[in-house]
Amino acid sequence: MTRPLEKNLAFYEEAILIRNTENILLDLFTQGKLNGTIHTCNGQEFSGIAISHFLEEGDTIFSNHRCHGHYLSKTKDLEGLIAELMGKSSGASGGIGSSQHLINNGFFSNGIQGGIVPVSAGIAFANKFSNNNKICVVYIGDGTLGEGVVYETMNIASLINLPLLIVCENNSYAQSTKIEDNLSGDILDRAKAFNLKTFHSNTWDIDNLFENAKKSIASARENIPTFHLIDTYRLNHHSKSDDNRDIKEVKKYYDKDPLVIFEKDYPQRFKKIHTKTLNRIHKLIDRVSKHNELNLIDYFFERKEEVVFKKISLDNPNERVVQRINSFFHHIMDYDKKTIIIGEDILSPYGGAFKVCQDLSLKFPNRVISSPISEAAIAGISNGLAISGYKPYLEIMFGDFITLAFDQILNHASKFHHMYNKKVSCPIVIRAPMGGGRGYGPTHSQTLDKFLVGIDNVKVLAINSLIDPFQIYSSIHKYEEHPVIVIENKVDYGRFLFQFLDGSPFSFEQSSNKYPILKFSPKKQEPSLTIISYGGISRDVVDLLENIFVETDLIPEVFVLTQISPLDISCIVDSVSLTKKIITIEEGSKNYGIGSEIIVSISEQIGSCDFLSGRIAALPVPIASSSSLESYVLPNSRIIENLKKIISKW
Repeated sequence: MTRPLEKNLAFYEEAILIRNTENILLDLFTQGKLNGTIHTCNGQEFSGIAISHFLEEGDTIFSNHRCHGHYLSKTKDLEGLIAELMGKSSGASGGIGSSQHLINNGFFSNGIQGGIVPVSAGIAFANKFSNNNKICVVYIGDGTLGEGVVYETMNIASLINLPLLIVCENNSYAQSTKIEDNLSGDILDRAKAFNLKTFHSNTWDIDNLFENAKKSIASARENIPTFHLIDTYRLNHHSKSDDNRDIKEVKKYYDKDPLVIFEKDYPQRFKKIHTKTLNRIHKLIDRVSKHNELNLIDYFFERKEEVVFKKISLDNPNERVVQRINSFFHHIMDYDKKTIIIGEDILSPYGGAFKVCQDLSLKFPNRVISSPISEAAIAGISNGLAISGYKPYLEIMFGDFITLAFDQILNHASKFHHMYNKKVSCPIVIRAPMGGGRGYGPTHSQTLDKFLVGIDNVKVLAINSLIDPFQIYSSIHKYEEHPVIVIENKVDYGRFLFQFLDGSPFSFEQSSNKYPILKFSPKKQEPSLTIISYGGISRDVVDLLENIFVETDLIPEVFVLTQISPLDISCIVDSVSLTKKIITIEEGSKNYGIGSEIIVSISEQIGSCDFLSGRIAALPVPIASSSSLESYVLPNSRIIENLKKIISKW
């Protein structure tokens, strides 16, 4: 066991500061003076100190819910930590993130342990792209090894040799569950299976811990993905006061704790440091208590665009949708060197399942990354690239598989900007081919937009073959600083872009915002029916405009949305106020669909429900592969039939 020496006295002083800080903050929580929760690292302090000691300026740490020691050892920002937990605007995250969600000087933390591993790999990937000789360290616990995304990330990190160091602090418990009840096999063998370089230390032999910390960091800096297992033990409960461990077990580790031994062997020196740090902490608490909390107005950020319709000449090139998306990527990757495409099977000559990435890897071999089947990991890696200043475009091979990346969208990408008090942005773009009509069956034919539109701070767009997707993607690249999901319809890929004919009895207008709403109105008469659609099925609707009038005796005015979340249909209200009839048409299943939200939003803006409404959508059953059953479930081939059924009930 290491004894404190003059050469490492400063490390003991740092550890005492961390422990005293956490104990005082824990007391404040117990007194009801702080909000939320707190997870202390008492007994584990030297883990963070050892790793941070050998890091360089520009290196990054991504930590978890038990992060105070990691934060203080990396940033030395005691005031920012205290202010954050006290909910003050001067806190590291402006009082928004509190104990688990901190940011400062290359330090990030999030309470979702497994999910931070691929994000950290993305930051490491950004370092490798930039060739800056910097690394990313991610802290996990032994309990995190139950998360599949950890292994997805180990695999990818090893395949592409990322400057990533995974530090696993093994305190033998996943909250209250003992490691022997929670984890099979050997921890280091798991990392070795992915060819990661491994180190093994503990927080009781400090000299060895520091030696291995230095070696593991040097290894990662050589672009060798590294795993450092640090055996340790938390002396406090998991969170606040929830602890059911055996008292004798805790006492055993308390007696061997380096700070306890330090106090026993050097009582006067310990007392001096202890008193000095307590005075510093209390002075900061007194000062921070006078700080203000964040202004509510500053917490929100986005204003709605003014939207007006204009008659324009629809100048779509005579090309297929897939060609136009591919052309955009050829253009933007040549123009913007920080644009990166990640996906499965996207290298040429294959070029992706729907050929959107055709020939891109031949022209930009270092920025087209074909990945294993690891949707969660590549979404997290894309998030890490995005917060590091890159513009990642993530292709989900089939949009159905986006559910596998849902944690990265909801708990990471959508949260980073606000959670970290706007200190970072996450401009990830996720492309998701969706929709049926190709006979791919229940798990490859879905339109899952309704599961995505409710995520705050994530913009959801549904492109269509009525407007050039090159234009839409150009706006995304130019304007968006926050996550965007783009739904691309699989049938639309093969369609030629819509060519508007001047001889049509309907006029064409386009709204003025970044992601236009298209409007098709009767030229000679007032409309008597408002139809709202989006995505691939909107082309089917527009192609049926004249037939709708012939079959229903109602004169339709059709609006095609591009942006479906956040939803702004204020420019459609006038049409519904005139026609008093609205029908929404979507390819996703009907229950709790987008159409319901559109109709409710319009009624709120009108101030009443004084109009007739109906919804056309897919039946709420899995989409069959057989042609007749697929056609029956999906609404695309039965639009007129469904319209007539709705109208007959009016």
